[in-house]
Amino acid sequence: MKKLIFIVILVMTFMVLVAQEGGFRDPRAEAITVEQAKTLRDDAAIILRGYIEKSLGNERYLFSDETGSITIEIERKVWGSLTVDENDLIEISGEIDREWNRIEVEVKTITKL
Repeated sequence: MKKLIFIVILVMTFMVLVAQEGGFRDPRAEAITVEQAKTLRDDAAIILRGYIEKSLGNERYLFSDETGSITIEIERKVWGSLTVDENDLIEISGEIDREWNRIEVEVKTITKL
């Protein structure tokens, strides 16, 4: 019984540590525009600031700034407890995902500004 309790506590501790994932955020990193993002190569790391206009379903959203719009993919785990609407200015970081005639951003982090 003591071993079972120990294993449960160990697993729960590990889950909490994984959920608190963090990392270094370079203060020199600057956001680019949607227009600029569309010209970048596949897997290029980017930061964008703008608004989510609407949900497209299947974890995809239409993101826009003053230069245009682009489809972004935000997995459930990236959202955490954050809630935004079309009026909230956000910053996303992620990478460009190019396939055939489609381009989108795979979001790694999202912050409400």
